[in-house]
Amino acid sequence: MKKFLIFSLFLSLILYRTIAQDIPPKPNPPRLVNDFAKQLSAGEIAQLEQKLVAYNDSTSSQILLVVVPTTGDYAMADYALKIGREWGVGQKDKDNGIVILWASTDRKIYIGVGDGMEGAIPDAIAKRIISTIITPDFKNGQYFQGLDRGIDAIFKYSTGEYKAEAGDNDGSEGTSPLLIVLIIFGVIIFIIYRSRNGGGGGGRGFRNSGGPIFFPYSTFSGNGGSSGNWGGGDSGGFGGFGGGSFSGGGAGGDY
Repeated sequence: MKKFLIFSLFLSLILYRTIAQDIPPKPNPPRLVNDFAKQLSAGEIAQLEQKLVAYNDSTSSQILLVVVPTTGDYAMADYALKIGREWGVGQKDKDNGIVILWASTDRKIYIGVGDGMEGAIPDAIAKRIISTIITPDFKNGQYFQGLDRGIDAIFKYSTGEYKAEAGDNDGSEGTSPLLIVLIIFGVIIFIIYRSRNGGGGGGRGFRNSGGPIFFPYSTFSGNGGSSGNWGGGDSGGFGGFGGGSFSGGGAGGDY
């Protein structure tokens, strides 16, 4: 009887540890690229890590890549949500984290989006990145390329370089509110300039009379329209997760 009780206690302890660690533990030291399934080479991991660390340093947003063989009984959405919450991906006051989850044996991939990023990466956009960018490369066995291009697409949507199409959100169709604001702003600046220069007599070139100058939106697009170069600088190591919040936004697919 005593041996049976000891065996039962031992079995219960094993089961408890299995249940308690149903997702990988948070890495120490912290990393943004975590390949628990050995699908990427050391060089590919280093390239993606450098790119994601540079993006984090530039924007404070955190994109985490986790590769596991399988999510077991968990749905991909639940597994990504659990990682996002328990690892604390993103900043606590901004909730600007994203989890890219790849289950290699299950042949599934998922983008989980933190609360503060859902405006830039709504579910429809996450689905588009999965279905049109990542999974076509995955089907051809080009895993690194699919992840690299998918991450670049996330960069571009989150910085406004890519725009959602009419069917991607529930908003009404029509002219972009940003475009309307910019047009109105441009007209106001033009009127101020004309008034300061006496109506803009013929033949005079433009001069700065001290008033504000109108610049198009693209001037402020971050890095000159090439978000694929986030990893180009020496950004140092990843400083750690910030305690961001996730509510379940995102989308996935299989290949």
